[in-house]
Amino acid sequence: MTSIECPSTMPVALHERPNHPNREIYEKLLKHDQEASTIAYAFVKQHLAAARDIANELPADPEQLFQWSEAHCAAVAAQYASYLASRQAGEGRRYFQNKAHALYFVQHVGPTKLVDGAWLAGVLHHWQDVRFDHLQEIYLEELGEGVPRQNHVLIYRQLLAEHACDDLSDLGDEYFLQGAIQLALGHCGDSLLPEVIGYNLGYEQLPLHLLISAYELRELGIDPHYFLLHVTIDNASTGHAHRAVQALHDLLPAGEPRAAFYRRMTLGYRLNDLGLGSTAVIQGFDLQHEVLTMLERKCVFGRHMHSDYCRIENRTVNQWLATPGQMGAFLDALIRKGWIKRGEDPVDSRFWQLIDGSSAVMFGVFSAYEKQLIHDWIADGWQDAKQRARVLHKPAGEDVGQASDSETLTLQKTLEMQSPLEQLKTLIPWLAPQRHWRPAGLYATRRFMHLRKVLR
Repeated sequence: MTSIECPSTMPVALHERPNHPNREIYEKLLKHDQEASTIAYAFVKQHLAAARDIANELPADPEQLFQWSEAHCAAVAAQYASYLASRQAGEGRRYFQNKAHALYFVQHVGPTKLVDGAWLAGVLHHWQDVRFDHLQEIYLEELGEGVPRQNHVLIYRQLLAEHACDDLSDLGDEYFLQGAIQLALGHCGDSLLPEVIGYNLGYEQLPLHLLISAYELRELGIDPHYFLLHVTIDNASTGHAHRAVQALHDLLPAGEPRAAFYRRMTLGYRLNDLGLGSTAVIQGFDLQHEVLTMLERKCVFGRHMHSDYCRIENRTVNQWLATPGQMGAFLDALIRKGWIKRGEDPVDSRFWQLIDGSSAVMFGVFSAYEKQLIHDWIADGWQDAKQRARVLHKPAGEDVGQASDSETLTLQKTLEMQSPLEQLKTLIPWLAPQRHWRPAGLYATRRFMHLRKVLR
């Protein structure tokens, strides 16, 4: 068996504290350049130091972890039952004020969801060691075992694209912290193995916010498939929560190193609590602010695009858009002019009529997400009694047949000339966070699983 080493020291160069913001670290680690491992180790060590200030909620004895996980799951189930009872009693949504709020959440947790499972990317080269089986199985299931409909990252990319929320360029740096931590841990599968196991243990415990989010997204006509998938696989009976505990026991050393390994594991667990969690992201939504911020961004492109025949309070639209910080006053002027009727059906507002529909004068100016922000801001709590949330469904069939893209075909030709062992080494990089969701990565995942089974 491969020996498991947990070095407490690394070369001095790796201890340098990174001065790069989270987004830069995130992007560098996704590119997997030559400096990636050095950057990753320094980044994780920096945040492990911060995690020491967070209270440790894990039991002192690792033998109690199964019971702890089951108790956590039972508590979440009870809380969710209470939530459902309150909704059935007539209470409103707990998380999302409207669809725009829900899409804001979907977009702002995107940097984390788009690298789902990345913290385990470094365990694949231990494919011959049965002690790593549970960690590898969790990672391969995050990758959907090569099936597009089940690949978590691909599902989330499609969700973002469907609602035009896939442009993350304007997100604040704080939204990239957890994703950067996950990517960094994926580069430290050997040097920081206890911390990786601890982070995995924390991330795979079923959270209440996942259940409530899925319920309310469905109500608002947003496909909850990504979230429901995690509800089913993260259970404490046979799912990832259970396997995460089993993985610790499989890799926990005997004798004197055991206590040190477990302490490091508990610190890795606490990395999950750094930065903005899902509920904090939800609570950070301000519809007025989001609408004004979006319109201010649009001003740069629209300040010279309007004719001068239309004047709002003795100013042309171009004049309104020419001065930064005027969008709040401009919207107030539109309300006074009667072009926006807040608190009513948006279709009765002239401004909405200008932007919605293929025959609208400003058709295509606003993306689907931007229009949802405007729609819900105008509506301001108005609801049509006849309106019903539309649940979106994607085809259940999967295309796992012959490859048609050049990237996959090139990979297949390379593999044809290699022995099974050589193929495994070629395939592992294709299962990395930046690649596994692509057609070639999905094919590589299926091929890796087949060879792993055959060669063991």
